[in-house]
Amino acid sequence: MENLNFIDPLLHGIVPQGLEQSTTKLSVKQMVLAGVGSLVAGAILKKTGHHITGAIVGSLALPILATACYKKFGNKPKDESHVSSGIEYNH
Repeated sequence: MENLNFIDPLLHGIVPQGLEQSTTKLSVKQMVLAGVGSLVAGAILKKTGHHITGAIVGSLALPILATACYKKFGNKPKDESHVSSGIEYNH
């Protein structure tokens, strides 16, 4: 049979690294600065006449900033004080 590893690598045990594993080396502050830097670099490129390149560089800012927000707020443990015991009080 043919070697068809390129069709579906998950069937052959090749698991890609997740987003959380690849971004653990960067702090939230570094990611926010990278996102803001991408916005500034895109604006400068557009002002200098490189409209398509500026649009591509500027469009990278939103995913970078969204990833920074996910790292900051997404992994917080649930607060135990709001856990209900199942009995609701109607006073």
